[in-house]
Amino acid sequence: MEYKNYMKIEFDSKSQNEAFARVVVAAFASQLDPTIEEITDIKTAVSEAVTNAIIHGYEDNTGLVVVTCRINGNDLEIIIEDKGRGIDNVEQAREPLFTSKPQLERSGMGFTVMETFMDEVEVYSELEKGTTIRMVKKFKSLNVK
Repeated sequence: MEYKNYMKIEFDSKSQNEAFARVVVAAFASQLDPTIEEITDIKTAVSEAVTNAIIHGYEDNTGLVVVTCRINGNDLEIIIEDKGRGIDNVEQAREPLFTSKPQLERSGMGFTVMETFMDEVEVYSELEKGTTIRMVKKFKSLNVK
């Protein structure tokens, strides 16, 4: 697969930075000439992954969230990492409606949303070392500028 472009950002795990991450990744993806629907899918998946890092990874502490994007041929790869508390049971966390924070009235649909809008979603996590979410969006036509 031919490498086309790369970017990496990092920011504090504060809720106001979720919108920043979503917009930056969407702007980077624009090189692939996506449809409005594809941009919306990407922004939604990034929003869910970053929110998970902030709420579940760091809880009440502040740490860094790192977002890396690569354009490889027709694919956009997005990696979102935190060095927070990690996920005890990744398979359970990926089940629809599962939430470890019911008091926050969250739906527990984060991973389901990511899987719905992206073509590939992989989750790697280790307790007290953090979580990495790798997502790929495959574009039908290649119009890289």
